[in-house]
Amino acid sequence: MAGLLNNLSAVGKAGLVTPLLLMALLAMLVIPLPPLALDVLFTFNIALSLVVILVAVYTPRPLEFAVFPTVLLVATLLRLALNVASTRVILLNGHTGTDAAGNVIQAFGDFVVGGNYAVGLVVFLILVIINFVVVTKGAGRVSEVSARFTLDAMPGKQMAIDADLNAGLVSQDEARRRREEIAQEADFYGSMDGASKFVRGDAIAGILILAINIIGGLTIGTLQHSMAMSDAATNYVLLTIGDGLVAQIPSLLLSSATAIIVTRVSAAQDMGNQVFQQMFATPRALYIAAGVVGSLGLVPGMPNMVFLSLAALMATSAYLTAQRRAAEEAALLQPAVEAAPPTSPELKELSWDDVPPVDLVGLEVGYRLIPLVDRAQGGQLMGRIKGVRRKLSQELGFLIQPVHIRDNLDLEPNHYRIALMGVTVGDGEVFADRDLAINPGRVFGEIAGTPTKDPTFGLDAVWIDPANREQAQGLGYTVVDAGTVIATHLSQLLKEHAHELLGHEEVQHLLDVLGKHSPKLVENLVPKTLSLGVVLKVMQNLLAEQISVRDMRTIAETLAEHGAKSQDPGVLTAAVRVALSRSIVQNIIGTAAELPLIALDPSLEQILQQSSQGAGGGGLGIEPGLAERLQKSISEAAQRQEMAGEPAVLVVSPDIRAWMSRWLRSAIRGLTVLAYTEIPDNKRIRVVATVGRDEK
Repeated sequence: MAGLLNNLSAVGKAGLVTPLLLMALLAMLVIPLPPLALDVLFTFNIALSLVVILVAVYTPRPLEFAVFPTVLLVATLLRLALNVASTRVILLNGHTGTDAAGNVIQAFGDFVVGGNYAVGLVVFLILVIINFVVVTKGAGRVSEVSARFTLDAMPGKQMAIDADLNAGLVSQDEARRRREEIAQEADFYGSMDGASKFVRGDAIAGILILAINIIGGLTIGTLQHSMAMSDAATNYVLLTIGDGLVAQIPSLLLSSATAIIVTRVSAAQDMGNQVFQQMFATPRALYIAAGVVGSLGLVPGMPNMVFLSLAALMATSAYLTAQRRAAEEAALLQPAVEAAPPTSPELKELSWDDVPPVDLVGLEVGYRLIPLVDRAQGGQLMGRIKGVRRKLSQELGFLIQPVHIRDNLDLEPNHYRIALMGVTVGDGEVFADRDLAINPGRVFGEIAGTPTKDPTFGLDAVWIDPANREQAQGLGYTVVDAGTVIATHLSQLLKEHAHELLGHEEVQHLLDVLGKHSPKLVENLVPKTLSLGVVLKVMQNLLAEQISVRDMRTIAETLAEHGAKSQDPGVLTAAVRVALSRSIVQNIIGTAAELPLIALDPSLEQILQQSSQGAGGGGLGIEPGLAERLQKSISEAAQRQEMAGEPAVLVVSPDIRAWMSRWLRSAIRGLTVLAYTEIPDNKRIRVVATVGRDEK
């Protein structure tokens, strides 16, 4: 026996089980089998069905029997192949007697139905009706609904895992294991939806095989073997019914196993424990049922002993269950009572811990964008966002806070939303399975796809199939995937709102780092010369105009020098800008020696200076029509510079630079406003346009 098991194990490890099984099925379909072989195979079929249904009952969770759909298919094919083999034997040798197809079929035909083929036919039809109409149909419907609900719930489950991972509630390994479990669950219920169709088809095939065998057997017996109709019916119909019962009983067992699997709730308990705990753990229900059954036992003419005995058994079970539950509750409550303080309130008082903080930077996505953030599905967006944070932190000079990613079922499936301090600053729509072909301004043809706008810069774009990526690039389009679109949009918004991301903690950290190398400088600056709030405001002013605060030493020295004269953040910002002029201009033109400038007409600039002084330096005090014409002229000059491939730089008097920059910053994208004092001595200037001659 041990040697046989070792041989079977070796065959399984060699991967020969499936080929051997297929060969056996083909042999049963083609080669006539002797009655002894049919007996062995029918017995094996019944045993296999019993094992399957018992495993389904005792499996704690459906996923732990994930091979069930495959086993169901193999068992169904085995049963159908046996039907073909037994049909061949019955039709060839049925005239010799009811033992022509083996002892198993004879036993079911003679003993189970008493040798009466009419009774056997009725029993077979009842089994088929139970299997086909009740069990199989219900299991098929449950499988279909479970598969659909499981697939619909996948996005939410995966986003919940990502949220737990981002919040640090689970590790990478645990998150990976939970994602794999979700994928296995979807595969399992999808397979069960298809496997239930095998069971349904098998039940229909049983009815057809019975009819064919009876008609074929009677025809062969009466015409070929000259048997009387009664003798032919006795032999062939009994053999056919015995064959049908031998096949229908395993079929009913497998159908029941299918129904048990698909109706199970995923829990770490076998079916027996679940039934006992959920049905017989309520004493009240057992008491009421015992009372009803006992009342029926008192009715004259009823089997009193049976009803009263069952009622007594149910009442005893209810009493024992109630006693056990009371003991368990007392054991659970005793330690809690001893540990609780005498004055412990029933409800915990609210505290500041119950008020969740607002995320500094948040990204919300629709459920169809889950593959972009799920690394298990190849999503690279989280890695790209980390790269965006690293790049911006290096460019701007302070650490960008982490981006908290979460799902939002209120969003459209393909939409995303970017928020700062809980307020939406940008949103867009992307398609995870497509690429975005952006028109940079000059392309050499059109590409098939869905027209749209680039969410970052508002450029014309087309959503295309990834297979057309090379074609679009050949036409001059800039092609990026959906993850890059979101990452680029996030990068641009973080850069534009960098001044909002810088707070007291970040400034204090920058000063602490500077203090390691220049302790006296930091000591003289904060708090002796300026408060931390004034330093923060100056640095926010710089970031608002896309000026990096990496050169913290220059900023601190300038503030220490001018802080004794003025505490005004605006005046201090202007002084720091002059000190950082070389860095500012280098970010505009790089290492080029010449700086192209857009200048204002001197008389117009004088009018603006007078308007600024009249308004107290707080804004524009000019006529709206003049302001509109001035803004239009500057915008046209900036567009000409952009078309020429040069930066758009407006140079003005230091007195009006700050509010000119605030006024034009949002209206003209890409325009930089400099003061005369902010132009380094080592740069040549070239005035490319003079604005204002016609606007006065």
